[in-house]
Amino acid sequence: MSIQKKAAMTASALVLAVSGLVTVDTTALATKGAAENPGKGLEKQEVSLRILGTSDLHTNFVNYDYYQDKISNSLGLAKTGVLINQARTENKNTLLFDNGDLIQGTPLGGYKATVDKLEDGELHPAYAALESLDFDATTLGNHEFNFGLDYLDETMDDAPFPVLNANVYDAETGKNRFTPYTVIDKEVVDKKGKKQTIQVGVIGVVAPQIMKWDRVNLEGKVVAKDAVESVKKFLPEVKKAGADVVVVLSHSGMGDEVHEVGEENITYQLTEIEGIDAIITGHNHEVFPGAYKDLPNVDQEQGTINGTPVVMPGKFGSHLGVIDLTLLPKGKEWTVVKEEAELRAIDTKTDVVAKEVVDAVKEAHEATIEYVRQPVGETSAPINSYFSLVKDDPSVQIVNNAQKWFVEDKIAGTANADLPLLTAAAPFKAGSRNGAEYYTDIAAGSIAIKNVADLYVFDNTLFALKMTGADVKEWLEMSAGQFNQINPNATGEQALINNDFRTYNFDVIDGVTYDIDVTQPAKYDKDGNLVNASAERIKNLSYNGTAVANDQEFLVVTNNYRASGNFPGVRNAKESIDFAYENRQAIMDYMVATGTINPSADGNWNFVAIEGSPTLTFESSPKAQNVIPADSGIKYLAPAAEGFAKFQLEIK
Repeated sequence: MSIQKKAAMTASALVLAVSGLVTVDTTALATKGAAENPGKGLEKQEVSLRILGTSDLHTNFVNYDYYQDKISNSLGLAKTGVLINQARTENKNTLLFDNGDLIQGTPLGGYKATVDKLEDGELHPAYAALESLDFDATTLGNHEFNFGLDYLDETMDDAPFPVLNANVYDAETGKNRFTPYTVIDKEVVDKKGKKQTIQVGVIGVVAPQIMKWDRVNLEGKVVAKDAVESVKKFLPEVKKAGADVVVVLSHSGMGDEVHEVGEENITYQLTEIEGIDAIITGHNHEVFPGAYKDLPNVDQEQGTINGTPVVMPGKFGSHLGVIDLTLLPKGKEWTVVKEEAELRAIDTKTDVVAKEVVDAVKEAHEATIEYVRQPVGETSAPINSYFSLVKDDPSVQIVNNAQKWFVEDKIAGTANADLPLLTAAAPFKAGSRNGAEYYTDIAAGSIAIKNVADLYVFDNTLFALKMTGADVKEWLEMSAGQFNQINPNATGEQALINNDFRTYNFDVIDGVTYDIDVTQPAKYDKDGNLVNASAERIKNLSYNGTAVANDQEFLVVTNNYRASGNFPGVRNAKESIDFAYENRQAIMDYMVATGTINPSADGNWNFVAIEGSPTLTFESSPKAQNVIPADSGIKYLAPAAEGFAKFQLEIK
């Protein structure tokens, strides 16, 4: 355990002692770290070890936005590479790791998985990009499983560095499905200029919810176990293998101080485990140091949590995580005596990039651009998602229209053909945690594949669920958690949008009409837990002008992510139909068949009118002020933080 971690734990013990909960010898605690200082008199053998980390690249390797078909200096490993090279010039004793969600996310990932399919012996562009910067290892993120295990195996088998995961097991044999850890013999130079060897153990874990999110690909083939328990299982083995330093690549969110076995976000728990010296985390697309100021024992200045240095380097290559460890010899081993962590943001103002990354993926990048420029249809009006969280929106409507068109044809002549057919879709690109530029914006005229990918950014497949009217209502109650509760009598501004709620969970169900009463509390929290059992935000739920009955049966089109998840209502589905066809491809087929689409939304949902005159605000792109729909009740107010703009919505 490092001295800093001991200090954090000492502080916790002192708090407990003062509160009277435990009896502690505070004098002994205060002197313990100094008494065990392994480096006294050995300062000249001191080693500074730098650990660099990326996470959630999502196939953003070149500084290019495939959806907008233009250079974007706000993303790309080629931008992060500039920071990596600079950090290495500052300290030659450097290791570089990636934290997963690497092979999926942009049209490049889908192109290599479904169009120009990866061949045996071919190095995936993702691993080619990492190889160009001499990454030492990576771990599997949840999106690595999106294309199935066979594709993942083909992707990994030519990787020029270890690809790790410790908590996914073969369902039949019970053995680890992937390599759980590696120990790297890292040659370093100490303060005297003498070469030394430090052994660095690296363990990788992923959120076990992959078993829900990619159930179709994984069920019966693998089992995902608790990530914390898996790290604890392999930590002694890594130490026994000689590791002086242990790094955990945690493709899991930060979480909180309470651990539930099998939960998604557990990085905070990892910081409490003795023997872990550094953590690279991600999954939430947040930044640390920076976020999570309210958690206990967080030192934003030092970049530590419970004394353990942690970096969460944003998304799409936006930041580089830098962890600096100072080590001193203790016998034949090395001990961390000082640690700190920081994030470095990429340069978004210039086109300066690490050319080696661009060169490594040049063929796949250029082929992807050519692919996404292929036309599939026409739109009679512009399509954007700037207001998709506050009104029925064309960008969602088109997805729902295409899904219904596809499934109607597939179920014709089957037992389900006579059921009322509904379809669910969400605004995937609606700003929020992904930034003020993360919106769909398609001009009138020709629609290309890049525009379809902009409308539907995930590599999902089509499902249909047979369910009751009562379950459809619960589904919508969950979706209505997108909004904060509004006090109609309050003065001053009230934020309408709950930014903790993921926009891809704000499902709009087409084929029924309904209103949302935001003066009511949300029935479910952002994770689908029941928090207000008597709450009822969904009003006037009707089908063909008649109130939906609780026992009325429907067939609802959705995607594999939603169908295999734990959404209220969805989890009660009586039957699940897997069409094994990409939602995005269905949209393309629809556009080709239709020729010219009308992107107008049908207005099937609205807000319940609010008495009084509350000032309701929300944020969107500054560009949205130029396309405010007539009679929408939306008004531009002012610029907002982080590049957003503030708008007001009047609900009458």
